[in-house]
Amino acid sequence: METPNLKVIEQYAQGDAETKKMLLDIVIEEFPEEKESYFKQFKTKDAKKTQEAVHKIKHKISILGLEKSYEIANKYEANLLNNSFDLNDEFHQILETITSFIASL
Repeated sequence: METPNLKVIEQYAQGDAETKKMLLDIVIEEFPEEKESYFKQFKTKDAKKTQEAVHKIKHKISILGLEKSYEIANKYEANLLNNSFDLNDEFHQILETITSFIASL
């Protein structure tokens, strides 16, 4: 499993500490809410609403430099559009990896 990093955030910030902090704060604030929303939808087995939650989380996956995880999330999102929950275990592991990373900041 990949390790989240701040490389993409640092690229966006272009050396501006305030921009870096703002982007990181957005991830720290929004990710737990998006994760909670995802699990709420996942429990109902509503593929469409679960897909929408995955779509929102993909942006956080991308900004944390998780390229392979982003690919998995993309495939999972496509599966959900076809009412398939295949790849949910892999996606859940990505969520836990991000949760641990945020907790370590």
